[in-house]
Amino acid sequence: MEFHIRHWKCKLKVPNMWHMQSYTIGQAARLLGVSPDTARRWADAGRVATHREESGRRLIDGRDLAAFSIEVAQSGAGEDDTSYTSARNAFPGIVTAVKLGDVAAQVEIQAGPHRLVSLLTREAVEELGLEVGMQATARVKSTSVHIDRT
Repeated sequence: MEFHIRHWKCKLKVPNMWHMQSYTIGQAARLLGVSPDTARRWADAGRVATHREESGRRLIDGRDLAAFSIEVAQSGAGEDDTSYTSARNAFPGIVTAVKLGDVAAQVEIQAGPHRLVSLLTREAVEELGLEVGMQATARVKSTSVHIDRT
């Protein structure tokens, strides 16, 4: 089951999970925008902490992955040839920050090298149970795109 939330020009889609999520090496690789081999090497080198589930499969705690995703994005260590947009402008990633106000909230998602920030209602964040470390997909819809010279 999935919940959807629409706010202004951004929609968040998150799986229905109310507990802290852990990620396999493959899932973490997709969220970080790297190959599973790269994610595995990072885990082997101790750059991100892992633990084993009962079946022996290695998992990464969602909060650890959220912090590591910010580190990877800031260092530029991701693989440059990965595309994070599609015709529907979907950015799958991991929630790295949730700031709650009295009425409004701000949610940050790290999608590979891309940091997305969405403003939505506090009620929506609470209904979705959004927390740091959860997987989420930001979908962006815009009627115009502005480009600035850098």
